[in-house]
Amino acid sequence: MSTYQNTLAFAQAQDGADPLHAFRDEFHFPQHDGWPVVYLTGNSLGLQPKAAADALKQELDDWARFGVEGHFQAKHPWLSYHEELTASAARLVGAKEEEVVVMNQLTSNLHFLLVSFFRPNGKRRKILTEQRPFPSDTYAFASQIAFHGGDPEVDLVEVQPRAGEHLLRTEDIIARINELGDELALVCFGGVNFYTGQAFDIPAITKAAHTVGAIAGFDLAHAAGNLKMELHAWNADFACWCSYKYLNSGPGSIAGAFVHERHLGKGLPLFAGWWGHDKKDRFKMERTFKPMPTAEAWQVSNAPVLSMAVHRVALEQFDRAGMDRLRAKSEQLTGYLAFIIDTVAKQTNTNLEVVTPMDPAQRGAQLSVLAHGKGRGLFDALTARGVIADWREPNVIRMAPVPMYNSFEDVYRFGSILKEALT
Repeated sequence: MSTYQNTLAFAQAQDGADPLHAFRDEFHFPQHDGWPVVYLTGNSLGLQPKAAADALKQELDDWARFGVEGHFQAKHPWLSYHEELTASAARLVGAKEEEVVVMNQLTSNLHFLLVSFFRPNGKRRKILTEQRPFPSDTYAFASQIAFHGGDPEVDLVEVQPRAGEHLLRTEDIIARINELGDELALVCFGGVNFYTGQAFDIPAITKAAHTVGAIAGFDLAHAAGNLKMELHAWNADFACWCSYKYLNSGPGSIAGAFVHERHLGKGLPLFAGWWGHDKKDRFKMERTFKPMPTAEAWQVSNAPVLSMAVHRVALEQFDRAGMDRLRAKSEQLTGYLAFIIDTVAKQTNTNLEVVTPMDPAQRGAQLSVLAHGKGRGLFDALTARGVIADWREPNVIRMAPVPMYNSFEDVYRFGSILKEALT
């Protein structure tokens, strides 16, 4: 969209032409002074789908009716519940069904995958990641290095932006990969950096890692449901993601994992559990572990049905909306937010620096803003006026107009509130 306007009429006209606008009515919005809040923090916790309550009630009713027999007689039998999520999850990240499993939570999945894919040997011991990934990733990498007898201060390497810049350049990431060369065991980046909102070039990073003999993995917490992904075609070795951000599946809900098909059935080391055992023989209760021939081999426990019930609602919404349409709207909606922020900054003579890339191809729905001279005070003023955004230390306000349920009118309302808070 080449021309934006800071008017209510423009915003409402865009909403009227939005083929996804009806999805907004499928979500519960918190209220502020009798009005829906301007909810711009779906990058932290997505809104609740209205269908979630009925989905949970179905499983609770089946539990009450059948007890343990719900594993076989429930409307959605619990024994194979996770299997009903696989096709949708695979479509979401651009994978084959056998490459994807819905299980556990994000950092748990990262650890389980690192057991298989971080295998330091000789001088090849280093993990390369972005500067300031989400702290949980840093903790996971450092603890895995220490577990293998390494020194996280030496073996965990972070690529730094150039002096005076907030963002990483792809050529600098690739140069660092090449520099580390045969010392590099694993490259593991976020799909989208949680702080800046920068989307990384997964195919380019993967190719560079493989060129020097390293493994390429990705934390897609801020990418799943946000960006169009093709993990199989991009040749990533592994990936993991959560479902409570853009995937709207509830706080602390179930997560997902991807393992490229070339690694399946190859005898990789992994931490074994009952639900990773070949399902044809699982109930023989044999002593020797026989892994599933799919990504399900990385499962250790049976399905947490109550959280999966909400996740199936969310995945069904994504199937109906389609990532192509969601991504197209996201580019327009986030572009409109960038325009509104710039317009209000000029009107109020305020330095609002968007540190997220301006190129839509290098970002998702999130914009991260440095409010020079305002900081936390501005964030608190927005909150008091009914804007739900997100503060990240030391000085960034993160805002994400989520295409599944946010509207152009939301963004226009945000601009009006922002101007009021600054004057």
